[in-house]
Parts: sequence; structure tokens; C-alpha cells
Amino acid sequence: MAAEKPAPAKVLYCGVCGLPAEYCEFGPDFERCKPWLRAHAPRVYPDELVASSSGGDDKDVGKVGERLQGVSISTADGSTSAGCWGASASKTEEVKRLPGGKLKKKDKQEVIIEKIVRNKRKCVTVVKGLDLFGVKLSDASKKLGKKFATGASVVKGPTEKEQIDVQGDISYDVVDFITATWPDVPESAVYFIEDGRKVAAA
Repeated sequence: MAAEKPAPAKVLYCGVCGLPAEYCEFGPDFERCKPWLRAHAPRVYPDELVASSSGGDDKDVGKVGERLQGVSISTADGSTSAGCWGASASKTEEVKRLPGGKLKKKDKQEVIIEKIVRNKRKCVTVVKGLDLFGVKLSDASKKLGKKFATGASVVKGPTEKEQIDVQGDISYDVVDFITATWPDVPESAVYFIEDGRKVAAA
């Protein structure tokens, strides 16, 4: 069964400038387009707006301004905000929302340890999330490198977050070292990634 094709949108073009009626105000000569818009596209530009922009009285402009201030915008969750002034008040709420209206989740405070095998022999242990406990990653990489006598460096991971790469398989020894060196990191917050699953270290 073939899918039905959607009907094409009908666009009303201005008879004066040739632009779509919604864009006449951005065209080369909006003043010449106004009589045509009043006659053919009254829904696109209400008479009051066209009249006030063509040099009407200050009272007309004031009336239009009052009407525009009274306009409210409803959001997906049903709440309303009055005009653009209400939008600035809820700016703190918008910061937490992602495109699509989803709320941005805060990062869980957890340390994730993952062993990555390269070339079938060489191992790299990746330590993620120490910075969420207030640990400086550069200091932590030096301490890990010194303790396990190996190379350790701070790199950006695939999610653009910084992590510590330690050469060698130290995944099970590193838990005791982390909890002993940084008491703010509880053992219950340390997890291993094994076969794509997150397993608690404790």
C-alpha cells in the first residue's frame, strides 16, 4: 500500500512585490503593498496594524500595543506566559530545558571504570566522573600514574567530557586507591563497565 502524498501548501503571493504575503513587511516597499494586503490578505495583517504602521495616530499605536501586550503564549504543559516580558522571567526555567521540551538531567555523582582492550594485548583503563566529586583530574592522573607506575593522562572522551586514561589493566586495584586517596568518593558510587553493563564495585 503506497503512502498518500500530502497536499501542497497554498501560498498567497503579494500582487505588488511578489513576495509571500507574510513577508511583505520585509520587502523593498511595504507602503505600496499595504492597500493590496488590506484587500486580499486581511488575516495576515490586521487592519489596525497596517493602519498604525502607515502613520496613524498615537492613540491607534497605543491600542495596538495594548492588544499585543495582552497576548499570551501557551506552552506544551498548559502553562501560559504573557507576551515577551513573561518569557524573560522564566529564562531560568528555559536553561534547564533541551530542544523538544525535555528537561536536562543533572550528571549523577558516580565514578565509572572501564577496561578497553587495544590490539588484542594492550589494555587501557578509563576512569570517568572523578571531577563530579571535586577532584582535579590533572592531579588525579599524576597520582594514578605514580601509584601504578604507568602512563596516565587526561583526555576528552566521546561525549566531550574529560576522563583519565591509564595504561594497563588496573581496573580492580584502582577502586581501593580512589576511595583511600579521595574520601569524598564513596565506594558505593564506583561502577565497572563489564560487557556493556554497569556493575557496582561494592
